[in-house]
Amino acid sequence: MSYEEGMRVRREVLGGAHVDRANERKTPFTAGFQEFITRYAWGEVWAGDGIDRQTRSMLTLALLAATGCEDEFAMHVRAARRNGVPPEAIREVLMHVAVYAGVPKANTAFGIANTIIEEEHD
Repeated sequence: MSYEEGMRVRREVLGGAHVDRANERKTPFTAGFQEFITRYAWGEVWAGDGIDRQTRSMLTLALLAATGCEDEFAMHVRAARRNGVPPEAIREVLMHVAVYAGVPKANTAFGIANTIIEEEHD
């Protein structure tokens, strides 16, 4: 896939404002990494046609919660909601994380997700 296709998908999933902020923070040191994740994470994996975006979002949430990547997890809770993943499905994903990756990681993820979901109602 092209860089442009990756950028299109990245904007659809994460939102234009987030992608614009990431591009504004790009430096000569980080530019290659930004191109890499745009081309491969967004242009290859997220643009694939093997599973739908809601499923991709739920897989991503589980992996990020299980590995303790809290900043990325928060970003992807917002992306999951943008992709139409209901709060109930996010809760079920985190219940799986609790059983298979540990209650402390799920507890942290529940706190982050709850804050984001409550912000949607304000």
